[in-house]
Amino acid sequence: MVSLSLKEFLNTVENHLVTYDKEVSWNLEATKIIVENEGRPVLFKRISGSHYPLVANVLYSRSTLHNLLNVRSDEELYLKFLKALSEPRKLSQGSISSSYTKLKEVDMFSMPILKFYPEDGGRYVTSAIVLAGDGEGNFNASIHRLMLIGKNRFAIRIVPRHLYSMLMRFKRLGKNLPVVILVGTHPLIMLSSAFSPPYGVYEIEVANSVLGGAIKADYLTELDIPTPLVSEMIWVGEISAFEMHSEGPFVDILGTYDIVRKQPVLHVNEVWVREEAMFQEVLPGGFEHRLLMGFPREVTIWDAVRKVVPKVKSVRLTPGGAGWLHAVISIEKQTEGDGKNAILAAFAAHPSLKHVVVVDTDIDVDRVEDVEWAIATRFRADRDLIIVKNVKGSTLDPVSENGLTAKMGLDATIPLDKPRKLFEKAKLD
Repeated sequence: MVSLSLKEFLNTVENHLVTYDKEVSWNLEATKIIVENEGRPVLFKRISGSHYPLVANVLYSRSTLHNLLNVRSDEELYLKFLKALSEPRKLSQGSISSSYTKLKEVDMFSMPILKFYPEDGGRYVTSAIVLAGDGEGNFNASIHRLMLIGKNRFAIRIVPRHLYSMLMRFKRLGKNLPVVILVGTHPLIMLSSAFSPPYGVYEIEVANSVLGGAIKADYLTELDIPTPLVSEMIWVGEISAFEMHSEGPFVDILGTYDIVRKQPVLHVNEVWVREEAMFQEVLPGGFEHRLLMGFPREVTIWDAVRKVVPKVKSVRLTPGGAGWLHAVISIEKQTEGDGKNAILAAFAAHPSLKHVVVVDTDIDVDRVEDVEWAIATRFRADRDLIIVKNVKGSTLDPVSENGLTAKMGLDATIPLDKPRKLFEKAKLD
C-alpha cells in the first residue's frame, strides 16, 4: 500500500535524505543548501526562530513517481493519472481532533517560512495546497504561493482559474471565501493538486484514487470542505474578497522574478498540527517546482497527442524550457504528417508551450544530446518546421507582447521514404 503522509514517504527515501542538525537561517541560507542538494530531499532540524523541522526537495526525481506507483514506463504513469482524473474517489470519514492538536495561538512568524532570493518581496510559503468550495457542492484544491505579511496574514497569488472563480462568487455575495490550507503533504497529493481538471472535479479525490482510496477526511468550515487528514499541518481561514496587498517580487518557474501585483489577503484563524509536525517548502524555479507544474501538462499533452498519432512513448517538458515552455515528444511514426500533427496537438493541449520537438522512440527525451542529434540528422528546416505567429502563449514568457508570441515546432522524425538505416547510430551489439 502506498504511504499517505509526508513522514512515511521520507522514511522510504531515508538513504537519499540529507539532514542538517545545526541551526540554519530562514533568510537565504536555507535556500543555498536546498540548491546545493537538488536531486536529494533535505531535512533541516532547526530553522532560526522556529521549533518546526523543515523539509524541501521532496519530489526530488522523476523516478520517484515511478517507484511510488510501481510503474515501469511513462505510459503507465500517464494512464494512472488519467484513470484517477476520470474516476475520482470520495474520501472516507475521519476526525481532525483524533490526529491533530489545535494551537492556542496563530503566529506564522514561528513557522520556518523562508526568504528564498534577495529580491523576494518577503518570506514565502511555497508548498501550500489551498482547499475551497463554491457553496454549491463543488470543491477545488490548488497550490498557491503565500507571502507572509502579518502574524496571521498572507498575500496569496491567485490566477484566474477555479479558486479565483469561487472567490469572485463569494465577493458578489458580499462574503469572504472560507478555505483550508494543507502544509507538509505527500508528493502524490501535491502532484494531484497541481492538475487542472474540469470545474467540479476535486483534485483531492483524484489523489485519493491515485492512492487507492485510503484517504480519510474531516469536513471543515461552513462549506464542509472535505479536508484530507494526511498533511503535517492544517490551517483554517478565509481569503478576503475585499482586502488586497502588494505581492512580490518572487521567483517564478523560469527562474526570473515575477512582477509585483495587488493580490487578495489570506487570514489564518486556526492552525492544527500533527505530533512532531514538520514544515515543507518548494524551491521556486527548482526541479521540484518544474515537475509539479510540468508533469500534469505532460499527461495532458500525451493524452492529446495519442488521439492524432497511433503511439506516443514519452513527453518531456524540458529543464532548459523551465519545465513549462519547451516539450520533446517521442512517437512511433506511422505516416508522414504524424510529427506535425503531434506538434499541433501539443500546442492545443498546453497553450503556454513555445517550442516543440518531435522525435522517434529511439531518441531518449531526457538526453539533450540525443534530441539535438535527432535535429541535426533528421530535421530539414524547409520541410519539417512549423511556425505559428501571433498566438497566445505563456504570461511568464518575457519576450511575449500583449500576451502574444510565436511558436515553433520541429519534426525531427525519420522520413518514411528513405531507408531507416541511414538515420540510425552504429551499435556494437
